[in-house]
Amino acid sequence: MGYVANGDEGFDRDMNYIDDRVVADPSSSDPDTTVPGLGHGETWAVEAGRYRLIAARACPWAHRAVIVRRLLGLDGADTPDEPAPLTLGLAGPTHDWKSWTFDLDPDSVDPVLGVGRLRDCYLHRYPDYPKGITVPALVDTGSKAVVTNDFRSMVQDFVTEWTPLHRDGAPDLYPTDLRPEIDEISDRVFRTVNNGVYKCGFAGTQSAYEKAFTELFATLDMLEERLADRRYLVGDHITLADIYLYVTLVRFDMVYHGHFKCNRYTVSSRPNLWGYLRDLFQTPGFGDTTNFGQIKDHYYIVHTDVNPTGVVAVGPDPAGFTTEHGREQLGGSPFGAGTGPSAPRPEDVRPGDGA
Repeated sequence: MGYVANGDEGFDRDMNYIDDRVVADPSSSDPDTTVPGLGHGETWAVEAGRYRLIAARACPWAHRAVIVRRLLGLDGADTPDEPAPLTLGLAGPTHDWKSWTFDLDPDSVDPVLGVGRLRDCYLHRYPDYPKGITVPALVDTGSKAVVTNDFRSMVQDFVTEWTPLHRDGAPDLYPTDLRPEIDEISDRVFRTVNNGVYKCGFAGTQSAYEKAFTELFATLDMLEERLADRRYLVGDHITLADIYLYVTLVRFDMVYHGHFKCNRYTVSSRPNLWGYLRDLFQTPGFGDTTNFGQIKDHYYIVHTDVNPTGVVAVGPDPAGFTTEHGREQLGGSPFGAGTGPSAPRPEDVRPGDGA
């Protein structure tokens, strides 16, 4: 994800993405020209097999999309003899200033797109693309051009617009009656936790760091209290709010606590947050899409401004994520009226997933 320093030497995330969307009925959707974006809010049609999701195990924003794809069955794991409705390409955890690369694949080339750098797909769309190369990105496999890299609309559209391609039993991750509450808590989590850890890590002044630090732990304290008597953040089963929080919590002790100086406490020292995190990690779609080795390699090696030596921390031991959590006693169930996903497709698995 791109970032820039603001006037107070703080951290501002570059939110100007290719903001096209892939929707069920493009003819009924008008381009959104109210928010500036490189794609001008154009709409593309949902179509099985047309798009490839490019992600990275290291990136929390891409991790959201990978989890949602898996839970909804867009990976086609329930029908492994048929092509996946939405295929997945995984970039390696380290990269230079130019691009994420496909160095996990044979010959360091994505087997579907035939490119070695994600940057190529951005340049196929815009030959003079002026911004950072980010994941997640949806790529049109025919033109090999990026359709959108707007993680906000992309993930929500997987839930609300890609329904014709959902598997039987797919959970409702964004229930209509709970959307206002999901949006409210997700907005605070985004500003102060998902983005807050970066505000701490990339702060250029003491005052900017302390402001971000205070906001981060105020929200974590609120979440610790909120999760004392409820299994999930909103309602009685997993929603988008839980997915958005998970991707930061699962990286917190591994990298953010030390690397980004988010060190008032560890998540593993908070009984409710730690139990909640273990509960999600042990749920299909969460832990099996988490790769601690790639996460640590990315942050410690790529962020040379924060960690100039490139030395990667050895700990903490991930074994604690698989210990009993006891959250079932709070009621609810992971998928509500839906069912859990099947085991991941072999082509979607990388060494170190789930550990």
